[in-house]
Amino acid sequence: MRTAFWLAGAAALVLASPAFAGDTIKIGFVSTFSGPTAVIGNDMRNSFELALDHLGRKMDGKPVEVIYEDDGQKPDVGKQKTEKLVQSDKVDFIVGYIWSNVLLASLKTAVDSKTFLISANAGPSQLAGELCSPYVFSTSWQNDQTPAAMGLYMNQKGVKSVFLIGPNYAAGKDMLAGVKSTFKGEIKGEEYTVWPSQLDFSAELSKARASGAESIFVFYPGAAGVQFLNQYAQAGLKSTMPLYTAFTVDELSLPLQKENALGVPGAQEWVNDLPNEQNKRFVADYRKKYTGLRPTYYGAQAYDAAQLINSAVVAVKGDTSKKDAMKAEMEKANFKSLRGAFKYGNNHIPVQSFYLQDVVKDAEGQLALKTVATIVENDQDRFHDKCQMK
Repeated sequence: MRTAFWLAGAAALVLASPAFAGDTIKIGFVSTFSGPTAVIGNDMRNSFELALDHLGRKMDGKPVEVIYEDDGQKPDVGKQKTEKLVQSDKVDFIVGYIWSNVLLASLKTAVDSKTFLISANAGPSQLAGELCSPYVFSTSWQNDQTPAAMGLYMNQKGVKSVFLIGPNYAAGKDMLAGVKSTFKGEIKGEEYTVWPSQLDFSAELSKARASGAESIFVFYPGAAGVQFLNQYAQAGLKSTMPLYTAFTVDELSLPLQKENALGVPGAQEWVNDLPNEQNKRFVADYRKKYTGLRPTYYGAQAYDAAQLINSAVVAVKGDTSKKDAMKAEMEKANFKSLRGAFKYGNNHIPVQSFYLQDVVKDAEGQLALKTVATIVENDQDRFHDKCQMK
């Protein structure tokens, strides 16, 4: 079925009518702007807008029009919004997608229409493998990569056993699989919880305690991450079962997790203190424009998505009907990424470094994330060989 999906998309590349360049560069942005996880979508939008500010709100001299659509964290809604952007708004690019299940539901619409889709967060394994497409790029990662980096760090720490906990949807399964792909110790058990409604993790924490595991690995983004960490601390496990995470502690959740997040390491391809000039500018300007807020990796990836699009538009002198030329330019990753230089694999997933992050108190006495070490350099996802693009 997945192979048929890819072939249908490939056929559409030949059969679809060519796009014609307009007076503006039209970008559709699909993310979550309502409900408990709206804070993530808002951060992505903030950072995308900041990138446009830095570009003078134009790409190759053409004004940029962005149409923001709320997926409500629902795959069917995301698919409908993607269809609207492609069929009614006739956008040149689609950006965003926090959730893997939303992206997977929306993917075929973009591929069949030859509309470039840039995922600024979601990285399901299928996207890197059998469902890869000439018209789909990522400015984030494949889901497995970040937890796989944490698995490597756990090996370095000499961790002998772990209990895995995550949400029961595409990304949750990828995350726990990522840890298992690199961790050399014993997996004492794994639990998948109802997503996104379950916010009580007492049963899972009890199972982890009873398993005899030395440690816990967890993946919970957004509000679920806040609840899990608070319940983990309240259960008295912080002093007995060290916690290792991916995407659970970030600049959005940290003000709510507070001291409970101290001593809980995470892995990520971007941390706010990476010492390149473009990242320093991004962080400073973000904090200036959005007073009281700090940017996150969600936002950094959205910022990079704008820069990636700009590189393609400039390469074709604003003529967005030149799909092949834009694709060739984007494959070069020829822009100043906030994470530093990276390259694309054959499947359009970044080949990049991953860092160990920790929570510290900054000069202002506030909790913040800090880069501690590089866990792995130039990491390529493990599904790229399943991609039919070469």
